[in-house]
Order: sequence, then C-alpha cells, then structure tokens
Amino acid sequence: MAMKRRRLGRFTNYFVRYLVLGSWGVFCAAPVLWFLSIGLRPRVEIISPQPIYWPTFTLDAWNMIWSVWPMASYLRNSLLAIAGSIVIDLVLAIPAAYSLARYKYRFRDDIGFYILSTRMMAPAIVAIPIFFLFKNLGLLDTVWALMLIYAAVNLSLVTWIIRSYMLDISYEIEDAARMDGATDLRILWSIIIPISAPGIVTATVIAAIFAINEFLFTLLLSSTKNAYTLSVALANFTGGSDGVIYNAIALVAFIAFVPMVLLVLVIQRHLSRGLTMGAVKG
Repeated sequence: MAMKRRRLGRFTNYFVRYLVLGSWGVFCAAPVLWFLSIGLRPRVEIISPQPIYWPTFTLDAWNMIWSVWPMASYLRNSLLAIAGSIVIDLVLAIPAAYSLARYKYRFRDDIGFYILSTRMMAPAIVAIPIFFLFKNLGLLDTVWALMLIYAAVNLSLVTWIIRSYMLDISYEIEDAARMDGATDLRILWSIIIPISAPGIVTATVIAAIFAINEFLFTLLLSSTKNAYTLSVALANFTGGSDGVIYNAIALVAFIAFVPMVLLVLVIQRHLSRGLTMGAVKG
C-alpha cells in the first residue's frame, strides 16, 4: 500500500511538473507561432476590421519577399556582417580580456571600466562622425562597413564577458604550464581559451543578437541592397504606396528570429555555463 502511494505521488509530481513546463512552453511559443500565422495569411484578412475565426493561409508574402524584394541579398548581407564582426570581436577581445584578467599593472581596473563605459554611450552621439569616417574611407554601402561598426559596438561587451569568465580560472594551471616552459601565448591558446569556451560562446551569441538587431548604423551606412540587412529590410515594408505590409513584416521577422533560436538551442549548455560562471567576480 505504501509503495502504491509512493508511485502515485511520484506520478503526480511528474505530471504536475511536465504540465507546468508544457504550459510555459506553449506560452513562450504562442507569440512566435502567431507571428508566423500572420506571415502566412492574406493581407486583406490581416487589415480586415471584422474578426476572422477561420483564417486562410497562403504563400503570397513568402513569394513576394523572395521574388519582388531581394531577400536573399538581405539575408546574405546579414550573415556576412554578423559573422565578420564576431570574428573581429573575438580576435581583439580574447587577448584584451586575458590581459585585464590575468596581468597586474597600473590603471588595469580603470582601463577595464573605460572599455565597458563605451557601451553606455548613446549611438546617436557618434552617428554623424562615423558616417563621415566611413565616407572618407570609401566604405559606405558595403558589408565591410557593417562588419567594422558591429564589431566596434559590441567589442566592449564581448571583452567584459570573456574577462569575467577568465577571472574564475585558477592561477595554478598557468603556473604549472610556465614551469613546463610554456609562453604566455601558448598558455592563452592551449589552456585559457579551451577552458573559457563557454564564456566565449556566450559572448558570441550575445554579440550576434545585438548585431542582428542593429538598425541605426545599418541605415546610416547602407543605402542600397548591396549592404541592406534584415533589420533594414523590415523598414522597407512599412511605407510607400502599398502602405504597411504586415504579412511581409511578420514573415521577415520570423526568418530573422528562427536562426538565433536554433543557435541558442544547439549551444544552450555552453550558454548557460557562460552566463553563470564569472557572475560573482567583476
């Protein structure tokens, strides 16, 4: 009898647990599925003042964004700009984070705070100088300009995240490597970077999210489809003689959203470790 009660209690606990988790999952997925449903519905149904309880689905918006609008070019520009900016950020941020986390020298904390404080600056303050800078360099309306500006905007945040993670690495590991004759560069490449992988992954994902959502500098530095990204493509559906094309906006937003969700799901184990490790030390 007691065993049956324990089994019943265990079954009840599992049932309640999965019921709560399933309900929360449906609650989180509902806005995404609603966005997708808007993208697959005819425009006349979306702007209709009367409620439609049984909507119809069509691929009109899907065909429009790929045939009428150069969506493939927008998507390619987004991927190239984001990937290039992340590579630049990691190449610069990892050595900087290692220096700020492991070496002791004057004004180290002040330098670290200055790097972080650049993230607090309003982008509109430097928008005009950046425009003339890239104009003089001949990089306007190019993906290279977007790579550089995305990297510059996110560099401080990436550096700080990786630095916070490196602070938790034991010094004894480096001391043992130095006793074996390893140089600082060898220690960084063979020891620190592999151990800091979760923090680097976290910084990479956060930088990618901020880059794909960047709109001001993208609109400022690009003027044609040669450099337009998905964030600017969304603005193209909000004006003109056709008015606001709601189904196209929803579909493009869904296309921009899904890859980031899939990326987070694939690396969620490293991402959760990177977000929690280094949280105590500053």
